[in-house]
Amino acid sequence: MTRPPWRRRRRLVVAIALAGALAAALMLSVGMGTFAVAPTDVVRALLGRAPDELVFVVRELRLPRALTGALVGAALGASGAVFQSVARNPLASPDLLGISAGASVGAVLLLLGGNPGPIALLAASAGGASGAAVLIAFLARRHNGRTPYRLVLVGIGVAAALTSVTSYLLVRAGLYDAERLTLWLTGSLNARTWADVGVVLPAVVVGVPALAACTSRLRLLELGDDLATGLGVCVGRARGVSLAVAVVLAAAAVAGAGPIEFVALAAPQIARRAARAGDPAVVVSALCGAVVVVGADLAARVLFSPIELPVGVVTAVVGAPYLLRLLVRANRPEVA
Repeated sequence: MTRPPWRRRRRLVVAIALAGALAAALMLSVGMGTFAVAPTDVVRALLGRAPDELVFVVRELRLPRALTGALVGAALGASGAVFQSVARNPLASPDLLGISAGASVGAVLLLLGGNPGPIALLAASAGGASGAAVLIAFLARRHNGRTPYRLVLVGIGVAAALTSVTSYLLVRAGLYDAERLTLWLTGSLNARTWADVGVVLPAVVVGVPALAACTSRLRLLELGDDLATGLGVCVGRARGVSLAVAVVLAAAAVAGAGPIEFVALAAPQIARRAARAGDPAVVVSALCGAVVVVGADLAARVLFSPIELPVGVVTAVVGAPYLLRLLVRANRPEVA
């Protein structure tokens, strides 16, 4: 389906504006801390034209945190856009459907054994997320197919069960592991390194363009399976491929920074309204998610200084009222 020129222009303008906001947020994030760094000095340090101490602070201590936040937000935004499009439900997101909870179980099982490498952590998160996705698909299946609200309800139940499994693992863990994993499970960007960037970067670089290429098929899937099939879409393959990529993106986000709630729920909705898009707007959703996570991290560091809250706490505080708003709108009777 061809988009009108004005809609394409608006989408481009929104994407450029979000990219500019993200660049500004990254600059502020890198310059903020006990030792404040001016934006000009940040640029000099990134180019290697500053004193060695400043280069170390910017490149090794602060830049990995900021980039991890941006990549995690992009992964969550794109993943949430696909889940909401395939489920045809604005309440569908990897955190509410239990995908992030499954990834957390896989990661926690691995982290309890020590300090695994980034590839092993990503594999464990992806395995847990994939297992949760298969379980949800099986439980939500009916003789007449999967309805959007049935899928969401089953996902919420699976998420609760998997969260209980994670809690059980924490109770059985030693004191040190329990404290470390409790902080990780709140969704934190503290002490991120280049290894954490390496966990999320490949998934975002490959996954977001792949999902963007499937945008037209996802738009047709929102019209219903019968109509999409009549328009030439292989429904099963299109849905399976897009969901597989979305699951990997959600798992990569969990592996990179822990489960950060509500970003995958809110970012796609904000992107659709800003771009006035009739399709998932994957790239705009990814940029919006990146801005939300980096902005939430900045708020956590500024508003509660000298206490540095995990970014997941801020997104939960902001996202919970947004979820209630969606629920109220979903239950509001239509006016003839």
